[in-house]
Amino acid sequence: MNKTVKTPVARTGLVAFILGALAAAHVFFFAAAFPFYSVVDEQMHVDLAVHYSHADLPRSLTSPDTNALPFLALYGSPEFLQTEGPIAPPPWKEPMDTVREKLLGKMAAYQEKFLNHEASQPPLYYTLAGIWWRLGKMLSLDGLTLLYWLRFLNVPLILALVWLGWMAARSFFPENNFIQVMVPAFIVCLPQTTFYAVNNDILSPLAFGAVFLLLLKFCGSEKPGHGLAAATGLALAATFLTKISNLPLLAVAGLFLALKILGTLWRGKGTFAPVLVLLLCAAVPMATWMMWCQTNFGDPTGAAQKVKFLNWADKPVSEWLHHPLFTTDGFWYFLKTNLATFWQGEQLWHRQPLANPAIDSAYVVLTLGALALTLAALLYPRSGFTTQQRTAVAFCFLCFFAMLGFFALLSVKYDFQDCFYPSREHPYFTSGRLMLGMLIPFLILFTAGLDRLMKNFAATTKFVLLVMLLGFMLASEFATDSPVFDSAYNWFNM
Repeated sequence: MNKTVKTPVARTGLVAFILGALAAAHVFFFAAAFPFYSVVDEQMHVDLAVHYSHADLPRSLTSPDTNALPFLALYGSPEFLQTEGPIAPPPWKEPMDTVREKLLGKMAAYQEKFLNHEASQPPLYYTLAGIWWRLGKMLSLDGLTLLYWLRFLNVPLILALVWLGWMAARSFFPENNFIQVMVPAFIVCLPQTTFYAVNNDILSPLAFGAVFLLLLKFCGSEKPGHGLAAATGLALAATFLTKISNLPLLAVAGLFLALKILGTLWRGKGTFAPVLVLLLCAAVPMATWMMWCQTNFGDPTGAAQKVKFLNWADKPVSEWLHHPLFTTDGFWYFLKTNLATFWQGEQLWHRQPLANPAIDSAYVVLTLGALALTLAALLYPRSGFTTQQRTAVAFCFLCFFAMLGFFALLSVKYDFQDCFYPSREHPYFTSGRLMLGMLIPFLILFTAGLDRLMKNFAATTKFVLLVMLLGFMLASEFATDSPVFDSAYNWFNM
């Protein structure tokens, strides 16, 4: 009887499946450990999910949905921002007669003062979240359980992201089992607190990861099929309809698509029908949303009302070069803080960053070292990269530099006046979570660099070192986030 022999791809596929299950468990545990509401505008995202669950698309910076008000008033923890004094017990554990007046007062304050400045954000995540919320209601969930159910939407999303990361690594490095395992493994162990909250950033790496995989396949094909063209266009549209901060990534994708069109014209071969299909599938959803924003928010992206709400003011172009970003210390602060928050997030606990500076430094040094090795390999003709790999790596670097350039532009463009973040004292955009759209391209660069670093090691040694690095990531995350585990406001203490 013949034994079935597993191919390397089948083996890494099985590993990816196991890693997906581990990623789901990782996100579930930490999402359950954190109380509501994350300081990164989680209550805004919850409110929008409830709006969308009733097919109520906001037409302005809207007041809270009346169905969301009890959730906003009752279940928020003071532990994120309170710095002094004892933490009050959760009000839902108190007799309702003793807290009713206070809760009614909080609901009235929300109705009077709360304006959802995220209301103009694109609709894709909130549509999914609204459907997920409705499903929770159909399952008879309510109260804090329903809120956590909304957070647990991140579990299937992270599982899909692990699988997509493996597919991307397999597509561009089919001969390299180490990279095929490393990319999904780092997604599993990424200590990014954004993955543990209700927010639209969680969908960006999935949407643009699909663009990365499909667009490069489309651009590398002499005669791409209409199905591939349609899927690529829809992935581009999904990226746009997830988060406005994904625009720099779409600009990189547009550059590669333009090069594809120019190449077709130069060679005089092929047909433009697939390109037209792609453009149609991308442009129609994008244009529809832009017209909605123009009609209801006054500009095609909907950003103007948010900028006005935050009290930012445009600076004259002549003042841009006076920004501290153009000093050595300022640039280093900008770069290291963006990289650190890309890895660990921007969460606060008792108004202090929930991050360890030494661990931040370790991530920054490791990132810069790995990316430097990959860049050197890209520039060195005999590095061993195939043409396809060179194209993919170049695409990834352009994504990385485009995001940093976009943040630099926003940093110098605005006077942040009395805003808490960014501020006049620290006028830098340093929100790594907004770069999560490039997560899979970034991990391609990062793991290719680590592979170069260990190229002379035996395969077993490389995987042992990988396990040690992943163990460090998980152990440091548990140590850093351990203060939240005992919160009386979280899932485990309901």
